[in-house]
Amino acid sequence: MSMKHETLVTAPPAFDSAEFRRTLGRFPTGVAIVTARTPQGQPLGMTVSSFNSVSLNPPLILWSLSLQSSAREIFEQIEHYAVHVLAAGQAGLARQFALPGRASRFEGVAWRPNEHGVPILESGHAAWFECYNRSRYPEGDHMILVGEVEHCGHTCAMPLVFHAGGFHLTPGHDDNGT
Repeated sequence: MSMKHETLVTAPPAFDSAEFRRTLGRFPTGVAIVTARTPQGQPLGMTVSSFNSVSLNPPLILWSLSLQSSAREIFEQIEHYAVHVLAAGQAGLARQFALPGRASRFEGVAWRPNEHGVPILESGHAAWFECYNRSRYPEGDHMILVGEVEHCGHTCAMPLVFHAGGFHLTPGHDDNGT
C-alpha cells in the first residue's frame, strides 16, 4: 500500500497558539521521561507528555520533540532510547527532568545503563519501554519519533497525569501512587 503525503493549503486558524495550547490542555495525558545516551556517552533525559502507542505487531510507540530542542540533533543520530511512564507520586521527578541543563537532571536519580548504555531509571515508575529509534518525522514545529520496543515492563503504580497545565494524581489514589 502506498500513501502519498500532501500538504494542503488551508485557511489560517481562527485562534492563536495560546488558545490552542489551553484547549489541548483539556485533554489529560500521562507523563513520561525519555532517556538516552549522547554520542559522547553522557546521559540525556527529558520530560514529555506526548507519548502514545502505535502498533502491537510490531510493537511500536511514539513521542514528539520540539524542533527547537537542544536534544533534537542527538535524537536524530542515536539508535536507542527508553521511555519511563511516571507514577502518581513522581511529579518532582517530572519537574527535575523538565529543567534546562542536561547534566543536573540525573542528580540524585538512581539509574543503570541497559545493554546499549541507555539510562534506565530505577525510580518506581509505572512502566518502561526500551526502544530502537526506528523512525523520525518532522511535522509542524515538532519531530515525531517512533520507537520499536525491544524490552518493556510495568508495575502496579498508578500513572502521573498532566492536565490543564499541571501535574495531578490519578483520581482515587494518594501521592505515593498507591
